[in-house]
Amino acid sequence: MKIILKKELSGRILDIGGGGEGVIGRLYHEQVTAIDNRQEELDETPSGFEKVLMDATDLDYADGSFNHVTCFFTLMYMTAAEQRQCILEAARVLKKGGALHIWDCDIVSAYPEPFCVDVEICLPAEHISTTYGIGKLDCQDMASFSVLCMEAGLTLVCRQSKGGSFYLKFLKFS
Repeated sequence: MKIILKKELSGRILDIGGGGEGVIGRLYHEQVTAIDNRQEELDETPSGFEKVLMDATDLDYADGSFNHVTCFFTLMYMTAAEQRQCILEAARVLKKGGALHIWDCDIVSAYPEPFCVDVEICLPAEHISTTYGIGKLDCQDMASFSVLCMEAGLTLVCRQSKGGSFYLKFLKFS
């Protein structure tokens, strides 16, 4: 799957699960605070943005701290209960008028055989090829994330899907 990202977001960005390839940090540099619950993932990430060891289900930021929250192939690594709490926390730290951006996959089954997806990410200055994979019991899809986000008080404003992957954008109006 191929994903083309352009630098379009302004203001502060919280990138949940921003370790590893650090895609959002590579694109937005000093605008980004990347959190991950695994130090080794943060250590692998290129420099140029803030990196913090933190649990996405219990964010240590004040309400309304960020203009944008991004989840770039991150929610797949969480249980359904963790996804729910992560989205509630993301909505809490978003400023009024802020946006939650989710890139992820429909996963019908990731157990006993793991789910893997190859992704080619095209940024203005570089291309990244990687594979995201997970073994878990919980299934997920675009509709399940839409429900969670609406329950968190967010409004769907953009939905794109292609080949089992999707992008969702939600706004916080109050």
